[in-house]
Amino acid sequence: MPFIRTHVHQSTSPEHRQGIVMGIHQALVDSIGMPEDELFNMVNDYGAGQFFFDRTFNGMARSERPVVVEITLRRGRSDAMKRALYAAIARNLKANAGVAPDDVFIFMHENDYSDWSVGGGKFAMALVQQRGPG
Repeated sequence: MPFIRTHVHQSTSPEHRQGIVMGIHQALVDSIGMPEDELFNMVNDYGAGQFFFDRTFNGMARSERPVVVEITLRRGRSDAMKRALYAAIARNLKANAGVAPDDVFIFMHENDYSDWSVGGGKFAMALVQQRGPG
């Protein structure tokens, strides 16, 4: 179950926020086979003086309103899957919310089942062990 934290400029409309969230979600479903019902995306705002960045780092042409996507998920995806995921997120954000690909920052944080509790105070590793191999 990936947990996503998306940071958008405070002026981002509710419609664009929805497009961003669903674009990220669909990329996860399409690129790494995440189940459709695993949508957990917390959207946070930033304003002037809260996010400092170089608009041309690494040859990009960024606006003043980049979107930062932090993905925390269980370890085990290949570099090829991650490349496909990053490309799909950038493509979907452009299509769904008009976000320029140069304005999309993506950071991946990987961990193990033992690092999660997804409800009821239950240790996620115990839930996986109960289900057994799928």
